[in-house]
Amino acid sequence: MSIATAKLNYLVPPKDGSKPYRAVVESPNKEELLERNYTLEQQEVELENMRGRESEHTLHKNSFQFYKHASKHTSFTDDDKIREEYYPESVELIKKLTGASQVVLFDHTVRRRVPDTDSDWRAAGSNTRRQPAGTVHVDQSSGAAITRVHRHLPPADAEAALRRRFQIINLRRPIRHAALDWPLAFCDFRSVNAEDGGDVVPSELRITTYVGETMGVKYNPEHKWKYLRGMEPDEFVLIKCFDSKDGVAKFTPHTAFEDPSTPSDAPFRESIELRGLVFYD
Repeated sequence: MSIATAKLNYLVPPKDGSKPYRAVVESPNKEELLERNYTLEQQEVELENMRGRESEHTLHKNSFQFYKHASKHTSFTDDDKIREEYYPESVELIKKLTGASQVVLFDHTVRRRVPDTDSDWRAAGSNTRRQPAGTVHVDQSSGAAITRVHRHLPPADAEAALRRRFQIINLRRPIRHAALDWPLAFCDFRSVNAEDGGDVVPSELRITTYVGETMGVKYNPEHKWKYLRGMEPDEFVLIKCFDSKDGVAKFTPHTAFEDPSTPSDAPFRESIELRGLVFYD
């Protein structure tokens, strides 16, 4: 068993009891933090490297699952080409792996770490250039997941879709080279207190065009963290952010982290993540 020790950034909710929020300005290559009303605390945790034991974790049980499948699209430099070429193959891949009947991809982010902004985003900070996300979080709250259905499906289809089981799943893979630098870590859902008042806190994401809702995560020493060291471009992970079905793993707190075992000459992390609505008959 290979274990890394690293410091993760957890949410500290506002002392006045108000709802956490952050306001950002987004563009294709940059995200600028304008303000936020909460703080972060660093906690040292152990992270288990699942290399050689990739099959032990599943979407149903843990809310994340590792796979190996090379993408036909390999450049990831043109957003239109990504939508035209990478989206369709990824829709079919997600359907095949999950048994879903319909997948609606609604956005993507290409992240390329830029060292001269490390001091900003590592401190959860201010200005980024689509850096790896350095705070423990869940991309969607349950309310935001339902809103996504209404935003991305025609009105005539949305209500019927909400009567079916649906999920929000991210597909994340490295691009160009292995992701030794600032890899992604996943918290096993079974170790999370997901009840009201537990580990997760709904948090407003205020963007120029709309207000979304993510979930910040408070520190809990019971959290069990996993990662896959040196993920290659032909490897990827499905990350569940929401599931409408009861009795299964609901979501995955996740974050990028600085792996102390990363070689000093490792290339800076480059990756792409797709976000999609996943429906079942």
